[in-house]
Amino acid sequence: MSANLDFVKSIFDAWQKGDFSSVDWAASDIDFAMSGGLIEGRWKGISEMAEAWAAMLGAYEGLRAVPEQFREFDRDRVLVFMRNEGRGRESGIEIGAISTKAANLFTIGDGKVTSLTLYWERDRAMADLGLS
Repeated sequence: MSANLDFVKSIFDAWQKGDFSSVDWAASDIDFAMSGGLIEGRWKGISEMAEAWAAMLGAYEGLRAVPEQFREFDRDRVLVFMRNEGRGRESGIEIGAISTKAANLFTIGDGKVTSLTLYWERDRAMADLGLS
């Protein structure tokens, strides 16, 4: 296993427990994007990422990101197939029952995540990476 793969797995150790509080893994100028879901967009830097992530997390109770498969896409990128669990704060609906399989794409440089894209639909990640 590579250092990058181990690094991403360590991030998911907290996320699968619903703990999204740490940003120690992120580069200060991280390029952060969400594709699909309730909020779509691109943000730059830790503070913008934290604002966008907090807005998304506020829509859910007990949100957890559960990894299913880790794949080294290339030397600098790790693709994680995952599913989200939790429930809508307003609706009370369990999102695991209604959400599609998700994916996260991490780009790593100098021991930090320099780019992270959260895909709410795995197929869109595959298409963006030319794998569909």
